Amino acid sequence: MLKCSFAVTNHLFIVSVCPHSIMFLVGLTGGIATGKSTVADMFMQLDCPLVDADKIAKEVVQPGHAAWFEIKRKFGDEVIQEDGHLKRDVLAKVIFADGEKRKLLNRITHPRILKSMLWKLLTFVFAGEQFVILDIPLLYETKKLLPYIFYSVVIFCDKDTQLERLQNRNNYSAKEAQQRIDAQLPLEEKCKQATYIIDNSGSTEETWTQVKAVHAKLRSCKAHWVVRFILGLIAFVAIFLSFWGARATMSLLE
Repeated sequence: MLKCSFAVTNHLFIVSVCPHSIMFLVGLTGGIATGKSTVADMFMQLDCPLVDADKIAKEVVQPGHAAWFEIKRKFGDEVIQEDGHLKRDVLAKVIFADGEKRKLLNRITHPRILKSMLWKLLTFVFAGEQFVILDIPLLYETKKLLPYIFYSVVIFCDKDTQLERLQNRNNYSAKEAQQRIDAQLPLEEKCKQATYIIDNSGSTEETWTQVKAVHAKLRSCKAHWVVRFILGLIAFVAIFLSFWGARATMSLLE
């Protein structure tokens, strides 16, 4: 199988030599404690293929991995437990209190997360999926994958609900919770750039209704067929020109 990419109206698609293996990417993001994981689970219940950046982020810093060694060297043994795993709470306090150290951690982990995500995407390419959802908390902050995203979905909730959920979920003080919220791009800015917004401030049933509506729109999208047609046309032209060139060469030799 071959992986290649090309741009159509500034959207990048992942394609393979098999015409059924072209798909588009959907970015799923939101703010901390807005309920993005809940919505991701809902999409998976609707049989949507999904790549979880948070899960990969935990995998790449497991003891013995390259990122783990670099974190240990840059941040010291105080962020390492006796069994070798990271002291996530300690590391979190360090990076949320110091913007430069947060950037340092991102430089260590983000390239490795991206590499792992791309490998996982290849499996979906081979399976011929119509689209894949990329669950990326910092989609708009890092901007690394934005050029590849065809549609984006932002999970929103009001500020008071977000702060309350984060305090209850992680047992943070109001100050600690606000620090983590402020470390991300404001939700309002993310919503301005979104294709679809799912408001998760209300009940589970209300969120489900919105998820199903977005899912229906994604399934009805024919963008991947346009790209498949263009790829087929390119292949036809390439074969024709190759054949024409061979015939012309033979004519010159006769």
